[in-house]
This record gives sequence, C-alpha cells and structure tokens, in this order.
Amino acid sequence: MKYDFSTVIERKGSGDLMHEALLPRWGRDDLQPMWVADMDFPVLPDIIAAMRKRLEHPILGYTVEPADYRPAIIDWVRAHHQWEIRPEWISFIPGIVKGIGIICNLFCKPDEKVIVMPPVYHPFFLVPRANQREVVWNPLKVRKEALDKAHTEAGDYYEMDFEGLKRVCDDKCRVLILCNPHNPGGICWDRETLVRLADFCYDHHLIVVSDEIHCDMALFGHKHIPFASVSGRAAEISITMQAPTKTFNIAGIVSSHAIVPNPDLRKRFFGWLKANELDEAHIFAHIATVTAYRKGEEWRRQMLEAVESNVCFVEDFCREHMPQIRPIRPEASFLVWLNCRDLHLDHKQLLSLFIDKAHLALNDGEMFGPGGEGFMRLNIGSPKVYIQSGLEKLAMALQTH
Repeated sequence: MKYDFSTVIERKGSGDLMHEALLPRWGRDDLQPMWVADMDFPVLPDIIAAMRKRLEHPILGYTVEPADYRPAIIDWVRAHHQWEIRPEWISFIPGIVKGIGIICNLFCKPDEKVIVMPPVYHPFFLVPRANQREVVWNPLKVRKEALDKAHTEAGDYYEMDFEGLKRVCDDKCRVLILCNPHNPGGICWDRETLVRLADFCYDHHLIVVSDEIHCDMALFGHKHIPFASVSGRAAEISITMQAPTKTFNIAGIVSSHAIVPNPDLRKRFFGWLKANELDEAHIFAHIATVTAYRKGEEWRRQMLEAVESNVCFVEDFCREHMPQIRPIRPEASFLVWLNCRDLHLDHKQLLSLFIDKAHLALNDGEMFGPGGEGFMRLNIGSPKVYIQSGLEKLAMALQTH
C-alpha cells in the first residue's frame, strides 16, 4: 500500500500543541509552526482502525494488559535492533519525561547530581532541576575537522567529551541521562562510544538513563544501537526508555515503556511504578503500541523515505539560497539542527530573524543548553511543500537582513 506523506493537513482546531501554543509562547499566532517534535503526517490507518473498533464497544471500562503487548515489543526490538529482551524487563511508563523525573527522585538524593550532555533535549536538565537535583554539564565536543565543512553529518560533527566527563564526575553524581539517538543533534551513537560510556559509568557507579524514543527512525543507512545491548556492564547499570509515539506520530496517545535488565534496578523502579499505579496504561496505549509494532513496518519505511527526501531538500535549498545556514544532516529522526552561526547574530537578533521577519516558529538552540547558541531546530516531519514554504520565508527574510 502506498501511504500519503505529501498532502498538507490542517491541524488548527484539533487542539494540537504546535498551533495552540503559538500565542502563549511567542505572543502571536501568525507564525508557521515548525517546532514541536511531532509530525504532520497522517497516522498509520491500522492504528486508527484498531482504536475505532474498540470504540464500537459501548463500555470503556478498566482494561488489562493484552497478551501480545510484551511479545510485540520483544519481537520489534529483536527484529530492528538485534537485542534480545525478556518480558519481565518491560514495564509501561506514563511518558519518558515522567520516567526521567521518577528516576531522578528514586536514585538521586536532593544533594546529589545528574549529568547531561548538551546541547540536548531540554527536559533532561529542566526535570532534575525542578526536582531539586543539581545538573552537571558535560557538553558534546565539536570535531575540529567539521568546523570548515559546509555540510556534515551529525556523527561527524559531534563527539562525546570523555575527558570532560572525568573532570565533572564526582562522588555526588548518581545518574547520567543519555539521548540515543541524540536530540537535537541527530546522532546515532556508535558502539565504541557506547561501550566506552558504559565502562566509565560502571566504574563511577552511575545509572544511565537512555532515552531511545527516536530509535526506530535511523536515516541514510545508519543504525541505532541500544545502549544496554553493547555489554554486560551497560545492561547492569541502565534503564532504557522507548516508545512508538515518535515513529508512528502518536504522541497524543501516551504509550512508553522501560526496559531494565538489572533485577535490583527493576525491583526499585518497577516497584515504585506499581505502588503508585503508574504501570497501568490507558485503554488506547496498548492497542496503538501492538498495532504499530505488528502492522506498521511498511508505513515506517515509507515515512523514513519521505523524511530522507526532506532532509536532502533542506540541504539543497540552504546550499543554493542561504549558504550562511548550514544544516547538520541527522542520522536519525525528523529534526534538523541548523547551524546559523555564520549569520553572526546574537541570540535576540537570531530570534528576530526567524520570528519577526520570516514569521517562523522553531526551537532556538539556546533552550537545549550550552553549545546550542547560534543554532535553530527545524522540524521536517511535514509534506515537502510545507517545508518549502517555510524555507522560502526564511530566504526572503535573509535578503532584507
């Protein structure tokens, strides 16, 4: 079946965050939204059909975990990531950011620390801070050879700073939050890097929380490697969190799961979830997850082709019409990290260019922490004509800049 990734669907009025938050966030609602990390593509029809079928039953009472929930996850992870996981390692969680908050409270005391590697998804540091945990920065390093390249892949641009990690890690550090694949950088971390990170964290008694929500969206032949799969040490110290929600564009159906091989970590984390009834999914979470993993592979394949085409379009457009903006090619996901530093604008001027002149709503790089200055994050999970419209507005704004 050929799925449609080219028709623009009007989302205004559906209650979507991308449009409804424009006014409270930017003070205006005339901006073209290209910010929130969900896609403008219609959901896999099988998911809609499965939920519609359930709604045909007139009673929406309490529900139990279906028999195929864990097998569907296990089979998907085995087929796509060559990682053998067990049913008892899996638990539903009510969202990955919520999972991070729970873990910070469970495994890190108020006077202890959480390590994050910016520029990175901002809840990684906002959530620990909101829970009175100290955040320790260990920024990613920009490879020297990447600085002079007009266009580069994410993995050729950034690397982990292990010397920096040695400097910032002390006996108060308890948790390291890993973004794998990395958001906003778009990096599929390689095995060597993950093994090295696992060894460091094992030796320094750190729990690694691996957010792998973008794991099923590797692009251009790249491969996602689950952190816990790289070694026995990695499995021993890790809590992996995954979800079908990014890949299958069902973020509004909160359905995430944790994978914890270590029985001691599992007892503590899953025990807390169960004690507070946070391991119980709502009625559509299981339905959407099982349907996505059992019936969604062809939709996923075509969606990734559309995203790859959009990445190439952004690169070509920038090269031809605005070479001062250098997109870093993502190795995963539908988010493009735009290097705008050659514009030589300060933060306020850069925001003014995008918002006041181009009338575009993107996530600005500074919100992702140190190292994000001079960058903007562009969502390209949209029909190409929509992306073209946004880029043309930006090119026009640059002409008058």
